[in-house]
Amino acid sequence: MADVGGGFGFGTGTGIGVGPYAELTFDSEGDVDRASQGAVSRMEATDVLVFAHGWNSDRSTATRLYDRFFAPFPALVGPGVRLGYVGVVWPSMRFSDEPIPDFEAPGALAEAGHGCALDPLTRQALGEFWPGRRAELDRLAELLAERPESAVAFIEFGALVRELAGVDAVHAAHTVAAPAPAVPAIFAEDVLEVCRVLSLALARAGGAAAVTAGTEGQGLTVGGGLRGLWGGAKELLRQAAYYTMKKRAGVVGERGLGPVLAELAAGRPAMRFHLIGHSFGARVVSFSLRAVPDGARYVRSVTLLQGAFSHYAFADRLPHDKGRGGALRGLHRKVDGPVVACHSPHDSALKVFYPLASRMAGDSAGLLGFDERWGAIGHDGVQAVPGAPRLSLDGALREGVPAAGCVSVDAGSVVRRGGAPSGAHSDICHEELARIVVSAGRMGR
Repeated sequence: MADVGGGFGFGTGTGIGVGPYAELTFDSEGDVDRASQGAVSRMEATDVLVFAHGWNSDRSTATRLYDRFFAPFPALVGPGVRLGYVGVVWPSMRFSDEPIPDFEAPGALAEAGHGCALDPLTRQALGEFWPGRRAELDRLAELLAERPESAVAFIEFGALVRELAGVDAVHAAHTVAAPAPAVPAIFAEDVLEVCRVLSLALARAGGAAAVTAGTEGQGLTVGGGLRGLWGGAKELLRQAAYYTMKKRAGVVGERGLGPVLAELAAGRPAMRFHLIGHSFGARVVSFSLRAVPDGARYVRSVTLLQGAFSHYAFADRLPHDKGRGGALRGLHRKVDGPVVACHSPHDSALKVFYPLASRMAGDSAGLLGFDERWGAIGHDGVQAVPGAPRLSLDGALREGVPAAGCVSVDAGSVVRRGGAPSGAHSDICHEELARIVVSAGRMGR
């Protein structure tokens, strides 16, 4: 392993126990901090793991995630492999009622998710995520704390959330020649109906035990009149943050990470990159493939952990619209190795809320009914890509993953812990998943 130096390293200086380690830091427009790019360019490594986090409260949470996930790798790779480690840091956020297994204090999983009020950590994170919006956020926090039984209060709440999501600004910037896309129904429909639907979805995500016990109706009941819908209002605010993060992740990947990797590869042509992304970070690394030049072979593997984007993204043709393909159609062919999508049925964020929000982007009819067109790649893997194998985690570890193409790996045997509302979405720090990355990158012993 290379010695520490040049802006990267081991241990207490970076919070990372492996090395050489560096961070690539991007702003919301995808602009990179050039000093961080320089640190990566000076790495003495044959293979570089590039990991993009999903939603996180702050940089320290991302650093802890990277430290935990990277820890097993030195013992897993072959003697000819010198690893470098890169953590992508981009502006996202996490609601503190979405606990990360093993990160929070004992009991946090059981206690999280109760109440509508914004706790101080979430309020601070929202302020950093939407700078300059203190007045709007203070008013939203006040309404969630008071939970007034007033339709007018809900209308005010919905208007403030819509403003934060930026849908009005987006539409104002478009012209007749370049019309704006339709406003997502989650921000355009009657706010009371949206909050009711989201409240039911919360009950569904947190009431698995009740459903299993045969009391499904009780588990999906929202009581307390209008006051009982403020949990759904808080979820609407969360969805506005997700809506913003989804757009931002694509920008950071396509305009930021992708071009940076191309520059790094041009300067270090022997260096092999292995991309890893969690949640919206999976979207970041996947959209970075748009910047890979035709014929380039520097991206040797992509591993998606609970990816928060469409399971049809890589499809040449959509099953429900044969004239269209996915947003990333064919881009798996730019990888000199496999694109591995690890998914889990225990991920409530992707099982319940992702398809709900996606469906509401276009059609509010039957909002709680599952429609496979809205599924996430981190829930049920790659869809509509002919010949893409579907493997169990045990099978993938035993036999290895294919050397190219899209691959789905059911990681539910280890990605299974977490409380409501997100379930196991952030339960990704497992040696088994590190071994999948090593297998995908052909780096094993």
